[in-house]
Amino acid sequence: MDPFDLVVVGGGAAGFMTAVTAAENGVKKIIILESSTKLMEKVRISGGGRCNLTNASWIPNELAENYPRGGVKLLESFNRFAAGDVFDWFEKRGLKLKIEADNRVFPASDSSLDVINCLKKNAITKGVKISTKFFVKEILKTPENLFTILDSEKNLIITKNIILSTGGHPSGYRLAKSLGHSIVRPVPSLFTLTTKETKLNECSGVSIKNIDIEIQLNNKSFKNRGDLLITHWGFSGPVILKLSSIAARELFDQKYKCTLIVKWSDLEYKDLKEKINNFKLNNGKLNLTNLRPLTLLPKRLWLFLLNKMEIDKDKKWSDLLANEREKMINILLKDKYTISSKGPFKEEFVTSGGVSINEVNFKSMESLKCPGLFFSGEVLDVDGITGGFNFQHCWTSGWLAGKAVSKLFNKVTNQ
Repeated sequence: MDPFDLVVVGGGAAGFMTAVTAAENGVKKIIILESSTKLMEKVRISGGGRCNLTNASWIPNELAENYPRGGVKLLESFNRFAAGDVFDWFEKRGLKLKIEADNRVFPASDSSLDVINCLKKNAITKGVKISTKFFVKEILKTPENLFTILDSEKNLIITKNIILSTGGHPSGYRLAKSLGHSIVRPVPSLFTLTTKETKLNECSGVSIKNIDIEIQLNNKSFKNRGDLLITHWGFSGPVILKLSSIAARELFDQKYKCTLIVKWSDLEYKDLKEKINNFKLNNGKLNLTNLRPLTLLPKRLWLFLLNKMEIDKDKKWSDLLANEREKMINILLKDKYTISSKGPFKEEFVTSGGVSINEVNFKSMESLKCPGLFFSGEVLDVDGITGGFNFQHCWTSGWLAGKAVSKLFNKVTNQ
């Protein structure tokens, strides 16, 4: 049996980028092995079916800051293939892209299927074979420095080089460990938060832009700013997803029990107190329902907060007592919620943890433990915040791995 030049284990974003890059740079015999019947399923469902495939953060140093884990290592990778390179890569292969106001990059068609079709078309055109329902059970290194791959039916494939692009699936960690790698415990990242504050569901669907929030747990504090969405179970929106990523390991250790603090006002204590006192003096005849101290607060949310403050919504501003004004200031600046768990729908798409980044060369994505073994994508202990950064890592690591394999292939071929 003639060996393959490259076997890609995992038919996701990183796996396809690796295969296409290697094929475009001269590698001849390549096969992608996917355990399920669906290719690039995470690409298909991401971004509500639109696929936020990167972020228009063009400077490598700034791009690397969006990864709670792995950013320092990624800097050397991004200096070779960053967000601008990804943008150009897809457009040169026929996929038109657009940059939205928040710097997220989507296909111009708003269809993730176009991303999938672009990668599949380029892989097939370059002669990459694709095999679905091939579950890799075991990988063995031969004395000849080849890899023997066995599936659950004992079917056998031999290859000179292999790349694990298995995402957060446990099988990838098991295979990496069998080849000498250590695994950082995987935990969920990018998820919503549930609170037992039952009356908050009256505000379900309310969203507020540019809100400061904080998570406190186990004597640690994590802060972020962004858009917040209130749901019938608790809190969601970009700012929550970002914060869940930053605090992913600590939240897991505490079984997702923590205190969430929301700062509803951009003003600080002194300025907010002055504003509320002026409302009492100058707008005293109006009741609290009809005049909100923060115009950005939707009426439903303001009424909920008044109820939480135990202040009558029909009270006139002139009748507001000193202790009630103080209570209002404290809630608007430091509104606390007890978080009891993650969101109920297992919506997280990203895993924090995986193959130790200290055991991988981030210039080539080749294993430092097992020559000929490469990694790309989420199988590594690298994860980014929401906004296209996790796919960016998939494209970068896949491109680097594909280039490295082609360099090895061409070196052997030209000898």
